[in-house]
Amino acid sequence: MELLTIGAFARASRLSPKALRLYDELALLRPVRVDPDTGYRYYAVEQLGQARLVAWLRRLGMPLAEIRAVCALEPACAAREIRAYWARVETETAVRRDLAAFLVDQLTDASRRDHTIMLELRYSARSDRGLVRPANQDTVYAGRRLLAVADGFGPAGAPASSAAVEALRHLDEAEELPADGVLSVLEDAVRSAGEAVCDVAEGAQEVGTTLTALLWTGARLALAHIGDSRAYLLRDGELIRMTRDHRVEPESLLLLKALAGGMDPVPDVRLQEVREGDRYLLCSDGLTEAVPEERIKELLAAEDAVRSLIDEANAAGGPDNVSCVVADFVEVAGGAAAP
Repeated sequence: MELLTIGAFARASRLSPKALRLYDELALLRPVRVDPDTGYRYYAVEQLGQARLVAWLRRLGMPLAEIRAVCALEPACAAREIRAYWARVETETAVRRDLAAFLVDQLTDASRRDHTIMLELRYSARSDRGLVRPANQDTVYAGRRLLAVADGFGPAGAPASSAAVEALRHLDEAEELPADGVLSVLEDAVRSAGEAVCDVAEGAQEVGTTLTALLWTGARLALAHIGDSRAYLLRDGELIRMTRDHRVEPESLLLLKALAGGMDPVPDVRLQEVREGDRYLLCSDGLTEAVPEERIKELLAAEDAVRSLIDEANAAGGPDNVSCVVADFVEVAGGAAAP
């Protein structure tokens, strides 16, 4: 077996000697031999492949703990893990990009916006078992400030989705919400929802729920999202998808993120500019898996959009529970917010 000194191995693998010593300490990349007298490390030529993989994964920004797990897998399984990791990175980057764009827009146009228009939220909500599932594990909520859809899964999916939504209801009942800190308030509430779901699940990792929620302060609209339920905006005849599914792969039903045991309940959050005439849709995947987005756009423009959307999902076979919340922002007559 041909051995390389740590210096030669570092040059060949493009990892610094300092990094190699760290990876040895972390049991990520062990040398083949360590001189008992000098402590000098020696590596096998055959280890270069793993070393280069480690270097590439570090350049991707993958945490060391995840790199250790990937390096222990067969190539096909490692490829799936890398694909899943990068999907998470793209989702998180897109959320930050949207937030940055919103803040730039707000700060750039602040002096030109008309803040005298008072808007209020009007809503309709409905949940349906569908035609196939034996029970409805979805939960919906719509109030003067809070809109939410949760899609439970596992043997206690219905209690899980109910617990998640219940953990957010105090936001709707609060006398006043901080306009500047609404994202933090909503994110904290989602973490509390995660704790409530864990209590319901009693440690069972196969029990959990998605959660997509909008919170209106009277001045700002905040979104929190985790899982594969969705939020859409219908504005000026265009349908805009506001969320990204947290799935391992686009066609997979396995979730990268959810409120469940063993998962870190960190939601995607963003602030959304609100305009008069905006119509928002929150829905479980029982709608989006059965009805194409172009058809959702057509039905969302209807007067009784909630009923129309659910009827369409059931007409397509109703393979899953389907839940919808539709909300409109309208100008308040007289310029005063409704109670």
